[in-house]
Amino acid sequence: MLINVESKKSVEEIRSAIEEKAKSKGFGVMAIHEVTKILESKGVPINYQCLIIEVCSPKHASTMLQKNPYVSTAMPCRIAVIDQGDRRILSTIAPTAVLDMFNMPEEKALVEEVEKLMKEIMEEAS
Repeated sequence: MLINVESKKSVEEIRSAIEEKAKSKGFGVMAIHEVTKILESKGVPINYQCLIIEVCSPKHASTMLQKNPYVSTAMPCRIAVIDQGDRRILSTIAPTAVLDMFNMPEEKALVEEVEKLMKEIMEEAS
C-alpha cells in the first residue's frame, strides 16, 4: 500500500519542507537522491522530476533492529517526490504494509506510530 499526498508546491519547496518536518518529528534525513539528474547523467533520462528522500527515526530504528536485523532491508523510509506538471505527488510505502514480511506482529503499535509520523511529515510538507 502506498501513502500519497498531493501538493502544489515546487519540488524544491517540498524538499526543504520534508527536511524541516522530518527533523521536527525526530527523524533525520539520511540521503536525497536526485533520480532525474542521476538517470540523465547515465544517458537514460526520464521526462519528469523525481527525488527520493530517505528519512529515519533513530529511536524507532534501534528498537526494530534490536529485535530483527533483517528489518534493515526496508530501511530507511523513503519519500518520493514526483513532479506531475501542475502538481507534485509525495509517495511512500506504508510501513505497516511491510510488517508481515518480518513476522513481527508484536511490533504493530511501533510501526503504526512510524506510519503516523511519516504521514504527518508528508502532509505538513505538502
